Amino acid sequence: MKKLTLILSLLLVCSYGFSQSRYIPAAVKKIVYTRDGGACQCCGGSVDLEYDHITPFSCGGQSTTSNIQLLCLKCNRSKSNSCYCKIHDRKVGTNCCDGNTSTTRSTSSAVQCSGTTKKGARCRNRTTNSSGRCHLH
Repeated sequence: MKKLTLILSLLLVCSYGFSQSRYIPAAVKKIVYTRDGGACQCCGGSVDLEYDHITPFSCGGQSTTSNIQLLCLKCNRSKSNSCYCKIHDRKVGTNCCDGNTSTTRSTSSAVQCSGTTKKGARCRNRTTNSSGRCHLH
């Protein structure tokens, strides 16, 4: 009976892990590539293009055409889990910490969230909340 319970719980955990995936379907990639004209949405380059989540996957962003854009390797790596390309100082996504979609950076003193992710790592979001935690925690 214990083995059966263990097997069922492992199957449940495995199926939960695959329900949220960074995988971007080929149809979505074709639509995004055509929509974005085969160019980086930050610098306009056409070399080393990658598909980027506008609202980061770690903040709940889905792999849908409305949330995927083309960015070159440098711009995508510079953006990381934020909403700005640090190379060109351009807004290329949404800020998942506070939902801010303005085109100017906030001058308030934001601090790193003191919460932890599902994997046990420290949250990388920044917050100005007095509790020291972002809206996800």
